[in-house]
Amino acid sequence: MSFLSATLLLFLVMDPFGNIPLFLAILRRVSPERRRWIVTRELLFALAILVFFLFFGVPLIHILQIDNSSVGIAGGVVLFLIAIKMIFGGTDTLFANAGDSEPFVVPLATPFIAGPTTMAIVLLLMAGDPTAWPVWLGSLFVAWLVTSIVLIASSSLNEILGTRTIIAIERLMGFILATIAVDMFMKGISTFVAALNTAGA
Repeated sequence: MSFLSATLLLFLVMDPFGNIPLFLAILRRVSPERRRWIVTRELLFALAILVFFLFFGVPLIHILQIDNSSVGIAGGVVLFLIAIKMIFGGTDTLFANAGDSEPFVVPLATPFIAGPTTMAIVLLLMAGDPTAWPVWLGSLFVAWLVTSIVLIASSSLNEILGTRTIIAIERLMGFILATIAVDMFMKGISTFVAALNTAGA
């Protein structure tokens, strides 16, 4: 996977446009100035979590003795489910009434940004080619940076684009993610079959 494709994949999984309504709902009682500080802080927490998982996720796989093809297949399945939700499910409002206290790490940093799927992707990238960690780290940072710009400007974007446009963008991103998920799943199957053929020979 190239730098560009890894960056696009991480950006799609972080789903900043889908998170705009969630962020606005949770921070609805917070002043705009304070809101920007909270969003920035939570984004930094999310980046720290993902960087930690980028470098320490693969050793965990080795400890659990999980094959790389299994990670690829599982990643493809999870991505496909996320894509289906983005296309057909609309916005999750589970945390829309999460109380009036300021969020801290949960739920903005995780699971909204650094969720299980995003962690699985950074793990999958490192498992596929650990020597390319500067590329994966750069991809993670660029995807996080673009996501940060979208979420910090969430109030303005919501007013300019409107809810229907944001939902349309999210569905388009979901379709792109679905195609990536199918490709990842098929590559995982191919790797598994190749390993079986090698073992049989």
